[in-house]
Amino acid sequence: MLDHNLILKVRKFAIENSEKDDIHGFLHVERVLKLCLHIGKRLDANLLILEIAALLHDIGRKKRNEAISSKNHAELSTQMASKFLESGDFKSSQEDFDNIIHCIRSHSFSNNSNPQTLEAKILSDADKLDALGAIGLYRTIGFTVKNKGNLNNVIKHLEEKIIKLKDKLFLDISKEIAEKRQKIILDFYKEIKFEI
Repeated sequence: MLDHNLILKVRKFAIENSEKDDIHGFLHVERVLKLCLHIGKRLDANLLILEIAALLHDIGRKKRNEAISSKNHAELSTQMASKFLESGDFKSSQEDFDNIIHCIRSHSFSNNSNPQTLEAKILSDADKLDALGAIGLYRTIGFTVKNKGNLNNVIKHLEEKIIKLKDKLFLDISKEIAEKRQKIILDFYKEIKFEI
């Protein structure tokens, strides 16, 4: 049985290994976790698997950016999470361990690893949902500015990735949540194209 102390250790490790920004930092992780638990409760998912996977899903981003690595952040997160859980107090079945690792590996839009378990689909959807809506716009613009981009880069990012996210969701409940968030994205996109 996974216990409260383990979750605290996982949370501490996640905070220590999160980027220090509003784009993919720990506030993003907390929003994804909240969405995971909301969806997971409705679908009777394993909430402890979801909580651990959500907390650890982006820990490879900081390492990737520090090393200027070309490896997908989900792969780095998977490696780091696996090492961390194997060296700690994670006492659970191999099946639970494998599910956590699979959730982390398959959450990324660009990692070409499709989620197979309910928990993996929930994490993947929750991560995409955080890129939609008002917070998604803030993150898109912030990401572009952080990477020395301009307005054209924001529009390109919206066109090539963000607007397509709703169609990449796996679960009906996620698609319902995405409706309002997608409208905010599309309204902004249409207005900014009109104004320029």
